[in-house]
Amino acid sequence: MRWLLLLIIIPAIEIGLFVWIGGMVGPWWVVAIIIITGIVGVGLAKQQGAETIARMRQSIAHHQVPASDIVDGVCILIGALFLITPGFMTDIIGFILVLPTTRRPFKHFIGFWLQRKLANRTFIYRK
Repeated sequence: MRWLLLLIIIPAIEIGLFVWIGGMVGPWWVVAIIIITGIVGVGLAKQQGAETIARMRQSIAHHQVPASDIVDGVCILIGALFLITPGFMTDIIGFILVLPTTRRPFKHFIGFWLQRKLANRTFIYRK
């Protein structure tokens, strides 16, 4: 039920932002901003993803588990999905998840959530 509510609220907020900002700067500027943030965001996500994969390979080469890098990769993937979705709110969330300095709090939250799920044995993995 929560996901259905999010699927209704987020597009409604985005449409409201499109109309509001379009009224201030004009509709063509809104389209240009959406295209520019999409291009910049995907480029940034690609660069951050490549760096994360390189760190993962280095950790594996040193026989270490790249747990932090895996969480980084998940954040970057989710951020990239938000960045290719047209909208101002989704772009802000996407940039927060892709940029390393703003991604750190989310990494801690996801790591804490995963540890709690594993400790309670509520995390199910199936092949």
